[in-house]
Amino acid sequence: MNWDNICFNAATLIAGVFVLDYGADKFLDHTVIVGQRLGISPTLIALLTAGAEYEELAVVVAAIAQGHSPLALGNVVGSAISNVLGAFSLGILFHPGAMEFDRSAKIYAALLLFITTLFVVLAFFDQLNVVTGWLLIGGFVVYILSIGYAIYKGVTEAPQLSDSESDSDSDDDLPIARDDRAVGQDGMSENSPLLHDPSSVLEGHTVKPTMSLFYHLCQLLFGLLALSLSGYIIAHSAGALTQSLGLSGTVFGLTVIAFATTLPEKFISVLSGSRGQGGIVVATTAGSNIFLLTICMGVVAVTGIPVNHADNFVLFELATVWVSALCLVGIVFLGSSRIAGLALLAAYIVFIVLEFTVYKR
Repeated sequence: MNWDNICFNAATLIAGVFVLDYGADKFLDHTVIVGQRLGISPTLIALLTAGAEYEELAVVVAAIAQGHSPLALGNVVGSAISNVLGAFSLGILFHPGAMEFDRSAKIYAALLLFITTLFVVLAFFDQLNVVTGWLLIGGFVVYILSIGYAIYKGVTEAPQLSDSESDSDSDDDLPIARDDRAVGQDGMSENSPLLHDPSSVLEGHTVKPTMSLFYHLCQLLFGLLALSLSGYIIAHSAGALTQSLGLSGTVFGLTVIAFATTLPEKFISVLSGSRGQGGIVVATTAGSNIFLLTICMGVVAVTGIPVNHADNFVLFELATVWVSALCLVGIVFLGSSRIAGLALLAAYIVFIVLEFTVYKR
């Protein structure tokens, strides 16, 4: 076993994950701004960016291009499992008290269970092929249209933007950057006027110029380039690691790659849960998994599922992804508690351990 090769590829993999997250943030942030500048419907922008696992899609495409289809296959399903058992559970644990869910959250959860059931049936009967792959991609289009129609009719609300809640370049589009708490507090006395002169209010505060459309287009393309390059780096280093460690690409994708590429979802769940925003936690989880199991899995199926039996899913993995979706629906409809969050997180740890021991291949 070449430890120098293993350490180098592991370091490259970690660096690639950071670049992947950075590129996804850039791409999503500036896609929103460009859409707003061009007058595109805010609903359409939200649907195309909310829960969109573009970083996962980049890894899938790069892995397939390098002949690592098992890695792409495992990454998609592993990320779907990690989003529920690893990320959604953290949102519940950090939520102050019992988490309440609105009608929109229930709709997204029910849609996820339906799509997960469809995927599991296709995978169990070895029906993931070119035809069903295009059907899954078409299912994503139908999902976008149906949710858009539901939002238009007022049945549901647009999902929140994902992966970009804490660090967004969209602030550059604001004409004035200031701290509201600081306005008018300097030099205050009992003789100071209650209403300040506008020029004195803005004095000492930075006025940011509005960035041009060309700037945001360049940033969007830069984010897309970072996504593409990082996807290539991750797929290449992960493929080398699987060979060095003697692991199946499917197992490595189900565990290590899936855990690493879903770190942004985990951070968002912790942040949203601690703020009491249960709807965002569900929308992020359900939207991400619907994207994964439709368009990402559709791309894998269209390009060809690996013929090696050792690279296919075992029943345990298919059961885990379906039961995790069922648990999400149960919690959304019946209510949540920290015990449920602990149970989901414990289940994820057990899943990882079993993949490296019992189901190692």
